Order: sequence, then C-alpha cells, then structure tokens
Amino acid sequence: MDIGILVPIIGVSIPIVALARSPFMAWVAAKERIAQASTDATAEKAAQYAAKTERLEQRVAVLERILTDRSSNLADEIDRLRDTPLN
Repeated sequence: MDIGILVPIIGVSIPIVALARSPFMAWVAAKERIAQASTDATAEKAAQYAAKTERLEQRVAVLERILTDRSSNLADEIDRLRDTPLN
C-alpha cells in the first residue's frame, strides 16, 4: 500500500474517532449506572431475605421449645410466647 494514501485516511480517521468517543463514553457510563442500580437492588433483596430467615429461625426455635417442653405450665408458656413481639 502506498504511504501517500495512508496519510489522508489517518487524517480523516482521527477526527471521526474523537467525535465518536464522547457518545461511547456516555453509553459506558449509563451501563455502569444500570449495573450499580442492579447491584444495589440485589443487595437490598439479600438483606430482606436474611431478615426474613432470621425471623423464621426465631419462630422455629419457639416451636422447638414448645414441643420439647414437658412442664405443667406449657399452656402459660404458649400464651406468653404468643404475646411476645418477634422484632
């Protein structure tokens, strides 16, 4: 290839690349914001699931205590646990 033809091609290519860079960078930034929002939403859901799991574990622990309790005050204990808030 003749070097004489490369100079105009490179001369035209540089401004085209420079003009295309700004929209490309805006697109990349938008994709990063979308990815961050998705990550934040996923973290929030994970926290909600963890809290729900903790509450369920507390309830199972109460049920285990009720089932294994052989005392004569079982009815009183059930009523007391029913009235206790679960956080």
